[in-house]
Amino acid sequence: MLKDKFGRVIRDLRLSITDRCNFRCGYCMPAGFVPKAHRDILTFEEMARIVTVLAGEGVEKVRVTGGEPLLRRNVEGLVRILRAIPGIRDIALTSNGWFLGEHVDALKAAGVDRLNVSLDSLRRDRFKELTGVDALDRVLQSLETASAAGFFPVKVNCVVMRGENDDEVLDFAAFARRTGHSVRFIEFMPLDSGHAWDRSRMVAGREIVEAIDARYPLTAVRGNPSETALRYTFADNAAEIGVIAPVTRPFCGACNRLRITADGKVRNCLFSLAEHDLMTPLRNGASDDDLREVLRLAVLEKEAGHRINEPDFQQPLRTMSCIGG
Repeated sequence: MLKDKFGRVIRDLRLSITDRCNFRCGYCMPAGFVPKAHRDILTFEEMARIVTVLAGEGVEKVRVTGGEPLLRRNVEGLVRILRAIPGIRDIALTSNGWFLGEHVDALKAAGVDRLNVSLDSLRRDRFKELTGVDALDRVLQSLETASAAGFFPVKVNCVVMRGENDDEVLDFAAFARRTGHSVRFIEFMPLDSGHAWDRSRMVAGREIVEAIDARYPLTAVRGNPSETALRYTFADNAAEIGVIAPVTRPFCGACNRLRITADGKVRNCLFSLAEHDLMTPLRNGASDDDLREVLRLAVLEKEAGHRINEPDFQQPLRTMSCIGG
């Protein structure tokens, strides 16, 4: 197994398959971003080899991310390959929803177990302002299509930003109650495209829970310690919400995640300042043992926590779109 120096065992992989996205959310995609050339992105075969090595070391879950993963051709083919790897028991995919409606049946057939969809506003004009695309109706339709295909509930990811969409927290809670989808409220993190993150723009998870609980009483759900979300159900409704609070309630102590970027770098934390290169050894004929050693060394360097709340914190140069969610 892959174990860091603090005894945390890696079970969960976030696999970015592209750095491209057709949305331009400020906390994720840099303005003027130039995507990498196709030759500088891992092939599906290279990804499958990395996942096979990781599965042999105890990784059980893979989340396919981007950028927007459905911008890459034949994602379903990659999922089928991953599904066939011994030891992989759970495959999820995160999408912005634009292409999802036309892919859900194929994704289900290929073996995707769960879907996350990013949705930061339920107001059409604001959605366009936040993403640069007039696509709210299309994303909402994709959620309905996904439900009909058997992906229910979908986890809906909402990054809450003060002065931008924090006045929609109760609207999203009502949305969860009405649709049955699980809304995940996420604290605004210092991974923004302009590297201008300011704590004053962050809405604390506690504040979100208190606002919802005052209108719709909540009951806490006991979860797995390695889960990123604090989960709640409505006292009078079966729907669920979650709050992901990496800034005010870090969950680093039980983190079991590893990230592979689309260009073949290993990151042991979203906020890592260091990366370990897998693409070069892969393309230079490295053995599985060689790859395993790179992964082992990367995991050993995993720090106790992300240090966001420490005075010496440094924001990573790469933004979310390049790292993978």
